[in-house]
Amino acid sequence: MTHTDIKTEGWISKLPAFWQPYALLMRLDRPIGWWLLLLPGWWGILLGANGVQGMILSDIRLLVLFLIGAIIMRGAGCIINDLWDRDLDKQVERTKMRPLASGQVSVFGAVIFLSYLIFTAFIILLMTSYITIVLGVLSLFFVAVYPLMKRITWWPQAFLGLTFNFGALMGWSASTHDLRVEALVLYAAGFFWTLGYDTIYAHQDKDDDEIIGIKSTALLFGKRSKFWVGLFYIITVMLLAFSFFLADSGLITFILLVLPAIHFYHQLRDWDMDDPENSLLIFKSNRNFGLFVLLAIAFSQVMPEFDLDSFLSHFNFVNGDGDDALLD
Repeated sequence: MTHTDIKTEGWISKLPAFWQPYALLMRLDRPIGWWLLLLPGWWGILLGANGVQGMILSDIRLLVLFLIGAIIMRGAGCIINDLWDRDLDKQVERTKMRPLASGQVSVFGAVIFLSYLIFTAFIILLMTSYITIVLGVLSLFFVAVYPLMKRITWWPQAFLGLTFNFGALMGWSASTHDLRVEALVLYAAGFFWTLGYDTIYAHQDKDDDEIIGIKSTALLFGKRSKFWVGLFYIITVMLLAFSFFLADSGLITFILLVLPAIHFYHQLRDWDMDDPENSLLIFKSNRNFGLFVLLAIAFSQVMPEFDLDSFLSHFNFVNGDGDDALLD
């Protein structure tokens, strides 16, 4: 069976015929992309709010705005990517039926639709803080030039990591109206996470990419890809833990961090890098990793800080004169 990432069945097929190729152009048939864009933003919002206990109504509003914004901007990014790659996509089995590559959508139509999406996203961005607006505008540069990276460097996955995780900085700044080191460390954790999962994703196309001259970490690492992805995942968990430490998260957050770590282990154990469909399946499972991290952050301040002196005082080990009460 042909390996393709186009899914025309389901709810997409129920849309008016005119809108179906535009929905496919935005990848609305595949929500994994906007999930991976959204989750670092939600991490930043909840970490900035000190977990669900510290959330206020404005933080809940931000969660909704970031959800809408992630769907729109993921769609805009896909259109930019397809505009750059429409000739290359025709040569790759998985992508040759994309709307621009197959001619279902014209370049002019795609540009008009892209302009509408970016305008809508900017209106949403204006509902956040000044720092968040600046970061959002800055992220557009990365979104625009990312598709070029596969032509000039073996590390386009690293550039995607820089691009896709702006949400961590934006979520934190939208919630706190500042930008501190714990948000930067959270961003770095997202960077290495993306470097890992997008290397897995790139293994779907490695044969076609090698033929047409497209660069990727999948081709760079080759048979050692599982080692490198494992290393990136270890760094991700370490940076997440460091970010939580800087944010004074409670003990339960570090306990729950075991869940995404175990999920990483299962990914590496089950990944067959020579099977395109398996690579896609493992890549998609990163949504669950992101949700596990979100769960850990959500409970970051549920447990109060442990005060040893206060705890011991309840047992009256020492009397008022400073003598051992147990020896009286």
